[in-house]
Amino acid sequence: MVVCAMDASSGSLSIGELEAKYPLYCKALRILIRDGKDEVHARRTLCWSRLETLHRSLPQHYRDPQYLYLMLRRQVEAPLDAKSDAG
Repeated sequence: MVVCAMDASSGSLSIGELEAKYPLYCKALRILIRDGKDEVHARRTLCWSRLETLHRSLPQHYRDPQYLYLMLRRQVEAPLDAKSDAG
């Protein structure tokens, strides 16, 4: 079993625990993007750190957080682009 070391306040989480919360980490990243946070700010968050741990541990199953950030930003900004094109 692979265990990921976290800071003292969160203890340590297993990869299984990280995998179970993957949708939550993606949602948190999407909220950061929606709130206008840039990649530099997102990199300093717990969700980025945990997504990075998943990617390092299981790269065949989980994308790099930077890739996720870019894809989610494109999804979040797409409705805005469509509205400005329609006008």
